[in-house]
Amino acid sequence: MTASPSTRPKITYATAQIDSEQLDLEYEAGLAAIRTTLGEHHRNVVGGREIDSGQSSEERSPIDGVPLGTFALATELDVHAAVVAARAAFPAWSRRPWQERVAILRRVADLLGERQMQLAGLLSLEVGKTRLEAIGDVEETSDLIRWSCDMLEQSDGFDRPMGNLGDPTVHTRSILRPFGVWAVISPFNFPFALAGGPAGAALAAGNTVVFKPSSDALLSAVHLTRAMHDAGIPDGVFNLVMGSGETVGAALVGDPDVGGVVFTGSFEVGFGLYKNFARTYPKPVIAEMGGKSPSIIARSADLDEAAEGVLRSAFAFGAQKCAANSRIFVERSVHDDFLKRLVEKTEQITIGDPTRRENWLGPLINARAVRRYEVAVAEARRDGRVHIGGERLTDDGLDRGFFVEPTIVGGLSHGHRLLIDELFVPFTAVVPVDSVDQALDLANDHVLGLTAGIYSENKDEVDEFLARIEAGVVYVNRRAGATTGAWAGAQPFGGWKGSTATGRGSGGYYYVQQFMREQSRTIVD
Repeated sequence: MTASPSTRPKITYATAQIDSEQLDLEYEAGLAAIRTTLGEHHRNVVGGREIDSGQSSEERSPIDGVPLGTFALATELDVHAAVVAARAAFPAWSRRPWQERVAILRRVADLLGERQMQLAGLLSLEVGKTRLEAIGDVEETSDLIRWSCDMLEQSDGFDRPMGNLGDPTVHTRSILRPFGVWAVISPFNFPFALAGGPAGAALAAGNTVVFKPSSDALLSAVHLTRAMHDAGIPDGVFNLVMGSGETVGAALVGDPDVGGVVFTGSFEVGFGLYKNFARTYPKPVIAEMGGKSPSIIARSADLDEAAEGVLRSAFAFGAQKCAANSRIFVERSVHDDFLKRLVEKTEQITIGDPTRRENWLGPLINARAVRRYEVAVAEARRDGRVHIGGERLTDDGLDRGFFVEPTIVGGLSHGHRLLIDELFVPFTAVVPVDSVDQALDLANDHVLGLTAGIYSENKDEVDEFLARIEAGVVYVNRRAGATTGAWAGAQPFGGWKGSTATGRGSGGYYYVQQFMREQSRTIVD
């Protein structure tokens, strides 16, 4: 007998270790079930109808190149049809009582929970997540959707009475109302959470959605769309268009009937979208645009705790996270000791097929990522020192996938490209500093400001870190992850500076309101 989702242990990104035979059995069953569906052809979904332009692409697993399926590629006409369908569905969906919208979306969250193990197996095959990371992605998606529903419920649909200037016949209310059609553009690294979370917020607020997933995560997008339909989302309210950013993404954000865009991806693409999306009048852009997240190791730190936290944030899921700990500033007096501990822990990382329980690290997403890794390693060897790692792994069948070694480097000068560019590969740099004060200066000397962490037993140093660090998500003495691990309702996730367009974190109290605009209604008796 399998456990229900409500009785399973909650798997989050802060879960240091779960040893559950029941969980493993359920994951294995889900993985086996999803394997039976591989190789099918999947279509775009517009207005509740599946459409196929005749052009398609094949998606293969980064683990071993096994085909996962073929996927119809949307044309510009398909994208426009999706926007038209979403716009046509908007009046009925937005006027539907918010309680009904919330009830449907909670059913979406429940369905994802019921299908959690199959979807987790899918994520392992599609993007290379280990079983705990994959289960966590699906669980987080459900929690993000429920959180947006909770925010509508707690605020009574964001409908509040206002003051009166003395005339009892005048009644004014402030009401948040939806914009209309939202484009949701998601990345490959959290295919459910960074699609379902924003889409859930947009839908709860009363908007309709046209969803464009990453070309490296199409199968998960199909299953998310299926869950939306099966839960009772009406036709046209949630539409799926698949294809490249250059074609489908550009057509979507360029459509004048799109009222807002939520985007997760690189700073370059996100900032360009932010600057160019609105043409005739200002429109909202919610963009999370990456990070170059630092950690600071003070001389007073528990070095074993720090090394464990840094390793988990620097290398989990191949550092294919915008919050990955890619810069480590260590006080000189403990630099060598900390580095030794970090290298020793890195040596113990097991790498291989992420569907197997014993492996902690799976593949990179594609050949482009491997090339980016190889270029970074070559620059580090030229300009600094590689302490561990630096090689692509090809033994024991790994040559069929995109496996590389976790890499720790040192000796890079301030301003070096490898300390500036977001690499999205398991590559982190250790930099010695003279003080926590200097570390803070270096940590803040970057256009991005997503997450940051510190390890220190000195309260004054911790207070100084919290007062000065320019990041939206910060952690202190966290063994479970120096810079990673946010969760809906527990740790809102959103950046500062170039990491954000709004400064409002998902899973926090101020997120869902971004998908609405205020209307003041004054009625005289």
